[in-house]
Amino acid sequence: MTRLSVNINKIATLRNARGGNNPDLVQVALDCERFGAQGITVHPRPDERHIRYQDVLDLKEVVTTEFNIEGNPDDRFIELVKRVKPHQVTLVPDAPDAITSNAGWDTVRYADLLRHLIAIFKEDNIRVSIFVDADERMVEGAKAVGTDRIELYTEPYAAHYAENQEVAIAPFVKAAQRANELGLGLNAGHDLSLENLRYFDEHIPGLLEVSIGHALICDALYYGLENTIQMYRRCLSSELGFS
Repeated sequence: MTRLSVNINKIATLRNARGGNNPDLVQVALDCERFGAQGITVHPRPDERHIRYQDVLDLKEVVTTEFNIEGNPDDRFIELVKRVKPHQVTLVPDAPDAITSNAGWDTVRYADLLRHLIAIFKEDNIRVSIFVDADERMVEGAKAVGTDRIELYTEPYAAHYAENQEVAIAPFVKAAQRANELGLGLNAGHDLSLENLRYFDEHIPGLLEVSIGHALICDALYYGLENTIQMYRRCLSSELGFS
């Protein structure tokens, strides 16, 4: 069964819009776990426009499911991750001013850098995942640098899902199959939603985890957070309903 990690960045965005501590990010993380989330994901950025570095330290003390910290591995990020020692770090090549992540690593061009970064995190027994496009060459490059997992960047799939599901999923199936052949763990994330998640999960072999934030929090405005998390869980497992 594919695990659901809830990205709580948008909760921090809402809190930061007014200052203070409403909503309480730590309490929301605890509630997500109580409602069925199997992991918590955060993506701190240098300007701290949503998740703050102190948030990550606070969450370290209370998260009991898998804790995943993702981001661009600059010096401050590296220091934070090594201090917190989460279950997983996901390396994302987003620029400091990026609104959101918009591409995966070129694992061939940046092989030396990635190999160096992975070694740093492995010193603390932190599982490493690399954000990559659905490109078999990039998957092979990820294997070569020694990562434990890859996270497929799924925005292109989501963007074309309504037009043609089979065409949209095809490169992701190939990338996943290659990852399986190479013994890489497989995660996925970005723009996955109630509309497209079930189809993705059913067609991607060996999918271990999805990280979902924006769509899930938007849905929670209508359905409530507990119900929404259960709805996403059902998309990932027929055992929870939805035949």
